[in-house]
Amino acid sequence: MKNNKLKKGGTGTLLKIAFRNIWRNKRRTVFSLSSAGISVFIFIVLMSFDDGQTKCIYDTVQIYEEGHVKIVSAQYEAENGYLPVQYPVSGGKNWKELAASIYTISGVRAVLPRISSIATLQESTIKHAILWGLDIQAEMHANHFNLADRNSDLKEGHWPESGANECAIGVIFAKKSGLSIGDSILLKTVSAQYSDKMWNPVITGIFNFDFSKYDEQYIIVDFERLQRLLVLEDGTQSLMIFADDEKQSPFIAASVKNILGQDNVVIDWNESPLVAAIKVNKFLYIIAYLVFLIVTSFLIINTMVMIINERIKETGMMGCLGMTRAEIVTVFFFESVFLVALGAFSGVIAGGTLSGILTNFPFRMNDAYGNTYSGVPVSNTIFFQFSISRMAQAWLMGVVVCSIFTLVPTLKSAFVEPIEALRR
Repeated sequence: MKNNKLKKGGTGTLLKIAFRNIWRNKRRTVFSLSSAGISVFIFIVLMSFDDGQTKCIYDTVQIYEEGHVKIVSAQYEAENGYLPVQYPVSGGKNWKELAASIYTISGVRAVLPRISSIATLQESTIKHAILWGLDIQAEMHANHFNLADRNSDLKEGHWPESGANECAIGVIFAKKSGLSIGDSILLKTVSAQYSDKMWNPVITGIFNFDFSKYDEQYIIVDFERLQRLLVLEDGTQSLMIFADDEKQSPFIAASVKNILGQDNVVIDWNESPLVAAIKVNKFLYIIAYLVFLIVTSFLIINTMVMIINERIKETGMMGCLGMTRAEIVTVFFFESVFLVALGAFSGVIAGGTLSGILTNFPFRMNDAYGNTYSGVPVSNTIFFQFSISRMAQAWLMGVVVCSIFTLVPTLKSAFVEPIEALRR
């Protein structure tokens, strides 16, 4: 009769029995829940930081280095380490006409010209810097250069006016050189005609991008002013294309290649070596988490072994009452799944709550490591990222991995003979 009732209940009955059993020893249950919860908690917090670091690097690569799609001439790409200005995009054609044709591509948000030129400073403790020619108003509308404060505001003064003999420098540059607003910088650079050009722009602004490389080495000037100084006529050294959605970059890059001639190189930001390295790093994080979960699984395995050994007579009684070996194994397996699922859920709640709070408290790399990131395209400030998908991923991985490993000890209950179990 008992057997018929059990079979009638089926899996639902087995689930009820398993859930009731996990609370028979509350201390051991809490211990098992904690082990699963801690592993999931650590994973969520670490991945929240890693996602923030990844976003920081992606934003930096896109805003400063590559855009979503970058266009340069083939000659420039071959010698880009020297930042040559002698090889403009599209063989010197009017960049505005080229930009107008690119704007016809679906998903393009902005097409901006940029020039970077090495400058030698004549009367400064800093001997070399990079002149960065920008269409300042368009750039500030399209991007947030200050990644920490998420704006493009200056620390002091104002941005150089269009066509004016003005410039803006970074806070580190200003500190090292002893320069301030109102001072001028005497410098020399080389034009597209290979001639030396002397220039003496006045400092009108000091920026703090929270990106050491630019705060220390770059002098921002108006694009058209630098274009004339370098005798680029209507050309530009590079064109940066920004998309409505970064995922559209492959489509935009392919469309741009159809517009341009073979003398130009179209670079998708996903092709950046740093981006590829970050994707490998994410894979290593997942591997590390799986290893951690496997270690956690051994603790739950040990718990299940103790449960089975302590309830060996109960196992024999279940067999005598008509439960099949498969049903006995199922009960113990469901117990382990409940332990893992509840523990992982507690870890998700704790980890998600902490990562959500940390999104409001940026982690500053310089405070932790000193000025070690100046040569790498990454902002000094990293914001933790709150992600529902990460929380779901952590819970699912925790339940699946731990459940698979705890299946091994639950199979032990299938090999207990009912008569032998009752004798113990």
